[in-house]
Amino acid sequence: MAAEYNLQPTALVGIIMGSDSDLKFMQDAAQILKHFEVPYELTVVSAHRTPERMFQYAKTAADRGIKVIIAGAGGAAHLPGMIASLTHLPVIGVPIKSSNSIDGWDSVLSILQMPNGVPVATVALNASKNAGLLATQILGTGDDDFADKYKAFKESLKDSVQEKINKLSFDWNNEFDR
Repeated sequence: MAAEYNLQPTALVGIIMGSDSDLKFMQDAAQILKHFEVPYELTVVSAHRTPERMFQYAKTAADRGIKVIIAGAGGAAHLPGMIASLTHLPVIGVPIKSSNSIDGWDSVLSILQMPNGVPVATVALNASKNAGLLATQILGTGDDDFADKYKAFKESLKDSVQEKINKLSFDWNNEFDR
């Protein structure tokens, strides 16, 4: 079945999207996972056009070794919630401002407003980078290698801000020295 779905047998994170037009937004999650050396798979699974594929994907993900699913969808954005209803795995929803979207609010609210008992972690509109980071954090709770890589990433964020502070302070001080 893995070949039929073009899936990776060693993947820990599944990145799925409702349409290939969502790839321009979802590729950021893949880049983050690649940065952290998290094995992932990426494919199209439409809740509305391929419900059998969606059902099969969700039902087999855990048995295939997937630990976290990142699901991006635009418009009515049912994919993350439907996947969450079919699996015990954590699902991170990425609302996408698609061509048929109402400024993305329809996608945000469709993913955010899940009923009690079927949680979906939701990131900001088009923010699959944050979904990749969250998936890495989740994996880091049970894997010291991922945890250490994520800690180093957080430290680099702090260092980046400090560099900006130093530059701003230097520029600011030079302005008054004239």
